[in-house]
Amino acid sequence: MPDPTAFPLASIDATAALLAGAGYVPDRALATVVHLALRMRRPLLLEGEAGVGKTEVARTLAAALGRRLIRLQCYEGLDLAAAAYEWNYPAQMIAIRLAEAAGESDKAEIAAGVFSERYLLRRPLLEALAPDPAGPPVLLIDELDRTDEAFEAFLLEVLADFQISIPELGTVKADHPPIIVLTSNRTREIHDALKRRCLYHWVDYPSAERELEILRSRLPQIGAALSRQVVGFVQAIRKEDLFKVPGVAETLDWAAALLELDAVAIDPALAGDTLGVLLKYQDDIAKTDAAAITRLLEEARRAGDRVA
Repeated sequence: MPDPTAFPLASIDATAALLAGAGYVPDRALATVVHLALRMRRPLLLEGEAGVGKTEVARTLAAALGRRLIRLQCYEGLDLAAAAYEWNYPAQMIAIRLAEAAGESDKAEIAAGVFSERYLLRRPLLEALAPDPAGPPVLLIDELDRTDEAFEAFLLEVLADFQISIPELGTVKADHPPIIVLTSNRTREIHDALKRRCLYHWVDYPSAERELEILRSRLPQIGAALSRQVVGFVQAIRKEDLFKVPGVAETLDWAAALLELDAVAIDPALAGDTLGVLLKYQDDIAKTDAAAITRLLEEARRAGDRVA
């Protein structure tokens, strides 16, 4: 199995190029922390608003490095059985009854048999510790802030020692640590104990120049004028008093929708008709009336003149 420390990334620039080659355009700070996470074999915690590209970092790393992506989507009430492992109880009961029918009476021997790898159901966390011919996978623990503190406490062993203790079986430790990326939309604070085990980065909305580069990277067929107009409009609308401003994901969706409509430029009517692709709350859509759209398009035009 390849050594996970043998990444062909000798510099931050090489890491930035790796991500860009797979379609993700990082700023210098993000490229630096990703580079350090890979070189130091440390988990990476990314916080930021929804839609700014946190999850995409893990997807891009997996694609660029040729590793398997294992995703644990967090939610309220997530427990050990769904996240790490559970025992196949029906199969265990059948094995016990067959052993008894065969006349076996050594309870310790029967217990040792049913609490073995054969009856262990691996969930994402445990699966990420298993050997992989392609190299250690990328483990994405997505939207950690949706879980509770008890689940965070369980994660400490995984993040610090790359292992999971199973009372009936023993400790399962990775031969080579997986690449771990955790994301949080910061709907609640993550505990300090977990943060100390990770490298940390806040992923912010991109500048107009970088968002334009992202858009052209993901949708190379988009025209120069339309791409500048899209980015200028999105950058302007983010300054509005909205419940939820659009992220990069919405920028890409809106641009793709405009291409589907064969648009070469955005006028107020087209912007109004497609606003639901960009904004996801009715109050925000209602607030962005015709007068606001006209004003934002004018701001986008002026901004587009300044962005190459």
